[in-house]
Amino acid sequence: MNPIGQQSGGAGRRGERGTADDHPGTEEPTLTVDELAARAGVTVRTVRFYSTRGLLPPPAIGPRRVGHYGPEHLSRLALIEQLQRHGMTLSAIERYLSQLPPDLSEDDLALHRALVASWGPDAPEETTREQLDRRAGRELTEEDIDRLAALDALERTDDPDRFRIDPKVLHLGLRLLDVPIEMETIRTAHAVVLEHTRSAARELSRLFRDEVWGPERDHESGSGPERMQAKKSLSAHMQPLVVEALVIAFQRSMKHELRAWYGQDAD
Repeated sequence: MNPIGQQSGGAGRRGERGTADDHPGTEEPTLTVDELAARAGVTVRTVRFYSTRGLLPPPAIGPRRVGHYGPEHLSRLALIEQLQRHGMTLSAIERYLSQLPPDLSEDDLALHRALVASWGPDAPEETTREQLDRRAGRELTEEDIDRLAALDALERTDDPDRFRIDPKVLHLGLRLLDVPIEMETIRTAHAVVLEHTRSAARELSRLFRDEVWGPERDHESGSGPERMQAKKSLSAHMQPLVVEALVIAFQRSMKHELRAWYGQDAD
């Protein structure tokens, strides 16, 4: 995630995070530029470079003119990283981000990142325990590693200090570490999500194969490699649209369930 040839890492101090008590009136912890860089896995210079290009909103200025960054900055950095993974140049990323509303929340940015992630195949990476700690902003415990593994955000290797990670899921997994949910509940929720998304994928694939493509399109596309390429092209075009439709439908369904649970004040 580095457009200027630097090594990722940053100079953040592990485990030294701001809290709401440090900054009255805020509900979320605030991060210095060093801490933000460490959590995002980039250098401070990269953060400042993105800021000068307008890719990051300005920080809140605290005492002694120190800038403080919030979760929305971290989510925006994660979105920039995902866009770069798909080969977008900085100019293209600038155009993409300029079309987004300026007041997008952390959750809204996470949804955009999920949609962008659907553009391409999975690309597992390897990382060290130290790099994971930097991303988390603190030293991870074995229980934390177990939670991330349960979410399929990482996989252990033969080396206890190295892990295979899914970049698409890691950012979400790290956000869930401090949510007070039991491990068994996480596993159950994960199983529910997998079961229903796989079922939806199977049904949509069947519909796509039988109704959208069908024998007529098979005939029009010729045979052999040409037919396969035509199918891949149509699939690649439809995939992000289908993912976006699923996300919107799930948001609406979840809002309906929350209203039933909490009452009309759920909004």
